[in-house]
Amino acid sequence: MLKKGTKLYSILTGSCPRCQEESMYETSNPYALSKIFKMNERCSHCDLKYKIEPSFFYGAMYVSYGVGIAFAVAAFVISFLFFGTTLINTFIAIVATLIGFMPVIIRLSRNIWINFFVKYDPSAVKQHQTVKG
Repeated sequence: MLKKGTKLYSILTGSCPRCQEESMYETSNPYALSKIFKMNERCSHCDLKYKIEPSFFYGAMYVSYGVGIAFAVAAFVISFLFFGTTLINTFIAIVATLIGFMPVIIRLSRNIWINFFVKYDPSAVKQHQTVKG
């Protein structure tokens, strides 16, 4: 289902959106909070510069709102509709979900944002290797 070459693959794995050969982040664990925003400068396979322009990832804040809403709705459905908890307990479940998944939401939002602007191009790896080598 998760095939290399799809936007979904790049978004869920945090890999380079152009070649999908390596992670954009210095550490793949979003819960390493001191390194949550630390990204490699460029892809070592296709030479894509991740920070396309200064403050590029500020746009990911808009995406994070939508992703956060999706997580909150999922928490509501699971707690209120499946488990039948009270509204106050459902509210607590939503808040706990948003706090607990905040690092994941931040990374997913950045991945979605850069994938709006960069498309998959497997030939970029070969071109970069030819120029480099």
